[in-house]
Amino acid sequence: MEPGRALRRLPDRVPRHRTAIRRTALSRPLQCARDHGLLHLETSLFDYGCGHGDDIARLRLLGIQASGWDPVYRPEEPKRPAEVVNLGFVVNVIETPEERAMVLRDAWRLAEGVLVVAARLASEARGLPVAPQADGGLTGSGTFQKFFDQEELRNWIDRIMRARSVPAAPGIFYVFRDAGARERFLSSRLFRRRTFSRPGRFESHELFERHRLAFEEVMSFLGARGRFPVEEELSTSSDLLAACGSLRRAYAVLRQVTGGQHWDAVRQARSEDFLVYVALSRFGSRPRFGQLPRDLRLDLRAFFGSYRRACEQADALLFSLGSDDERRAACRETPVGKLTPTALYAHQSALAHLPPALRIYEGCARVLIGEVDFANVVKLHHREARISYLEYPDFDRDPHPALARALVVDLQARQERFRDYRAQANPPILHRKEEFVTEDHPTRTKFARLTRREERAGLFEQTERIGTREGWRVALAEAGRELRGHRLVRVR
Repeated sequence: MEPGRALRRLPDRVPRHRTAIRRTALSRPLQCARDHGLLHLETSLFDYGCGHGDDIARLRLLGIQASGWDPVYRPEEPKRPAEVVNLGFVVNVIETPEERAMVLRDAWRLAEGVLVVAARLASEARGLPVAPQADGGLTGSGTFQKFFDQEELRNWIDRIMRARSVPAAPGIFYVFRDAGARERFLSSRLFRRRTFSRPGRFESHELFERHRLAFEEVMSFLGARGRFPVEEELSTSSDLLAACGSLRRAYAVLRQVTGGQHWDAVRQARSEDFLVYVALSRFGSRPRFGQLPRDLRLDLRAFFGSYRRACEQADALLFSLGSDDERRAACRETPVGKLTPTALYAHQSALAHLPPALRIYEGCARVLIGEVDFANVVKLHHREARISYLEYPDFDRDPHPALARALVVDLQARQERFRDYRAQANPPILHRKEEFVTEDHPTRTKFARLTRREERAGLFEQTERIGTREGWRVALAEAGRELRGHRLVRVR
């Protein structure tokens, strides 16, 4: 709402039911919950304000126990408690702040595990024919919409719920009933989704061969967590204890058989993951050590000795990112990504390979906005505290993909700005794609081969004009070249 703008009175009856749409796929909030592992075969869902019930029908086909209530389309259905309760795009169609708060509290009353809250963002309102009414606006169909800013929505949820919400994606938040469950979810999102191969070297050892299944379980645990398990974390611990006398002795045998260097590398990677998690936990309210699930407490003690020491190291990295020079130095020193005078660009698949400081820097934006599902390239600005999430469709197949959408997160102002380039005739394009990905990316060799051929053809000599689709087309034509996939050929 612009300052000084007069507020118009709403009609006596606003047709809220017209905002319910038919769906051919899961709604964004529920798809997020599935992608994040919150909604699965062993959970129950209640959809508060379910509209036509398309999400419920689709989830039931997937074998998930789902029910819902809607004041117009399913008024006879009871409001039932469930592990996951979805309040998807409901609060934004309610005309009064008092009723919005009442509905939010009512949905929270039913949530046994997590409440999913979604609302439309102000970035979606740009260009829409909306007549200002109350604290929102009336659409062309006569329905009311309250468009939120991301931070405004988060603050409203936290104030009404008196809880710490977690941003899942732009316009989507989770509120967990249990603090431990929230921290487990947050840590899982920040841990690198990578698997560590088994050691290639196996020395002969009689004890290892006689209890190989038990040692295999230990190796799986080590690869997942980076530390040796305690007794209750292993189903075969009694066998190992009987054979080796102690789990410490069992670990010594394992290192002797497989070599210690491999497990040291796994431990280092997992301890870096925890450093990122602890640093970002400072936003909002950092949990007390006792609020963490036991496995996370064991991890922290194994990697850092104490929670206090972990917090000190994490905070030192986090605070260093407030300096332009420190951000610039971190960007220069990383071997991953394409460095420009103003930013470091990295493909989404390469983010896990950035050093902890840059992972924390990018994580600061996700603390505010959640995961931007359309983005496949991330731009880490080093001259200002900003992170941009960029969509380049067909990154792997298009030799020079064009920018389609961008979401820019200003970390100092705690604001986001969305830009859509899809209707532009001359959008920006990418070059040298191999620099955006890691060395082991499956198509990096193909990208690099194309770049070498384009360099030999002199196509990069006028860098000021080839950054857009039209400028690149002209450069190709003047050089007598054309692209066929990732092949550069002469035009006859």
